[in-house]
Amino acid sequence: MSPASLLDDLAARLGRIGLRLRGGFALVHNLDQAVLDHLPQARTLLLVGNVGAEVWQRSGRAITALGGAHPLDRWTRREIEPIAAACGGTAVFPFDGPPYWPFQRWAARAEGSLASPLGILMHPEFGLWHAYRAAILLPASLALPAPPAREHPCDACSEKPCLSACPVGAFTGAGYEVDHCARHVAATKSDPEECYQGGCRARLACPVGAEWRYARDQAAFHMRAFLAARTGVFPES
Repeated sequence: MSPASLLDDLAARLGRIGLRLRGGFALVHNLDQAVLDHLPQARTLLLVGNVGAEVWQRSGRAITALGGAHPLDRWTRREIEPIAAACGGTAVFPFDGPPYWPFQRWAARAEGSLASPLGILMHPEFGLWHAYRAAILLPASLALPAPPAREHPCDACSEKPCLSACPVGAFTGAGYEVDHCARHVAATKSDPEECYQGGCRARLACPVGAEWRYARDQAAFHMRAFLAARTGVFPES
C-alpha cells in the first residue's frame, strides 16, 4: 500500500467512529529515543484525536454504554488497537504508563497546538474543543508536512475571559486549583446552568473555535468523568 493510500485508509477507518488523524512526524533518534527503545522498528508517529462533536455524534452511545470507570479510555483502546494493527502499526495512549508518553510535545510538533491559560492544549482552528486520544507508531517512513507557522491565539487575546469565567476562580496565575473546581462541580450537580450539566464555564468562555464546541451532553459526560475520577465513584451509565 502506498503512503497516500495508507493515510487515506486510516482516515476512513477513524472517520467511521468520529476520530481524525491529527498530524504526525518522522521519529528522530535522541529526540524520540524513548519511543524507539519501546518499539525499535517504528519510523513514523501519527496522532489520533477527536474534534468538536464528531466523536459524540458517531460513537457517543457506544462510549456511554460501557459505564463504569474510564469508559472513553476503554472505548478508545478497543477501537484504535485493531485499526493500528490493520496497517501494521502499534497504538500507544496518553492514559497508559509507564512509560508516560509526551502527547503535549507530540501535538506541538504535529499540529502546532500549544498550552492555553487553562492548561488545555489550544489548537489554532479548533480552540479548546479537541483532544488527542492515541498515537499510531508505523514501521513505514512517511513524508508528512510540518504544521504551518501560526501565532498562538492566546497571545492576541488581551481579555482572556477563560481566566475570569470560573465561578470559583479555579484558574489562577499560579495554576489550576483542581480541588476548588471539583467541590463546585459536585455541589452544583442539579443546576442546569452550572458546569456539571453544561460543561466547564471557563472553557466555554474562550472565543477561539467556538463553532467546534462540544455538544451539551458530550460536555456533561466529560464533567461526570472528571468528578468520578476525583471521587473514585464511577456511574454505571
